[in-house]
Amino acid sequence: MTADRILVHPSDEVGERRSRAGIVIPATAAQSRRLAWAKVVAVGPTVRNVEDGDLVLFLPDTGFEVEIRGDEYLLLRERDVHAVASSRTEGQTGLYL
Repeated sequence: MTADRILVHPSDEVGERRSRAGIVIPATAAQSRRLAWAKVVAVGPTVRNVEDGDLVLFLPDTGFEVEIRGDEYLLLRERDVHAVASSRTEGQTGLYL
């Protein structure tokens, strides 16, 4: 990882979705700008607010898709992250907006 890049594994909600009636909505269908959560896999050396294992909230259109050993990931910049949810307890609340 270089500079301020973050490698994340997106949750299942980034891809295909299902409506309440059970209709499959493909990921390519036009939808409102919806933020999604992803788990951080690796961070670059200049990333300050995110660590491995954190969950980040981001806009899926901002990242670049990458396939590594058959698994799909997204590559984001730190500035593209809207919120961070972490399990750190060192005097922090655990959710950073």
